[in-house]
Amino acid sequence: MVNPPAVKLIIFDLDGTLIDAYQAVEESVNFCLRAVGRRPIGALTIKRTVGWGDRQLLIALQGEKGIDKILAMYRRHHRGALRRGSKLLPGSRKVLQVLKKKGYRLAVASNRPTKFSYIVLRHLGILRYFDYVLCADKARRPKPYPDMLRQILRHFSLASREAVYVGDMTIDIQSGRRARVKTVAVAGGSSRKKELAALKPMAVIRRIADLLKVVGEEK
Repeated sequence: MVNPPAVKLIIFDLDGTLIDAYQAVEESVNFCLRAVGRRPIGALTIKRTVGWGDRQLLIALQGEKGIDKILAMYRRHHRGALRRGSKLLPGSRKVLQVLKKKGYRLAVASNRPTKFSYIVLRHLGILRYFDYVLCADKARRPKPYPDMLRQILRHFSLASREAVYVGDMTIDIQSGRRARVKTVAVAGGSSRKKELAALKPMAVIRRIADLLKVVGEEK
């Protein structure tokens, strides 16, 4: 458990942390692959590959050939897919409600492009809980670099010791460590629990609802 008075800001990753949009990503990826005559890819492979941003996702799954055309196709398709195939992870809304009521500042740090982060935040009705949303296309470098977390800290004029970052991937832990921000890893997302634990974050939790115990807001 962290010392509650010391923490003023909680920063969240989105995919695999607060939301489950894997179905939407799978739908959009395989739509593009079929369009260029490629075989579809399984859901688990896609789930293990997301988190680095959509361009890197597509490069990892199908290579760099024609990437600009395929990325444009993916993004056109993904606007609708996100509304059909995304949902809140169990407990997410309650966690945000409790933390907001307790007076924490809340922010998002996502490698998703800004446009698509706002689509899913609005669609799932949780945008109102966040004081600041920062995505990779508005930062100098994406996660696992520390730039996004540092930019969020500057926005709130806070020191790294006053924040906690919550994510589901090894790159989230790496980003938090480089920014000197305490990091909580949520198992069940794109990285396996043993991969998360090996990097020794402040805590590895089984579900997002357990975050309230970590920050001392639930006994």
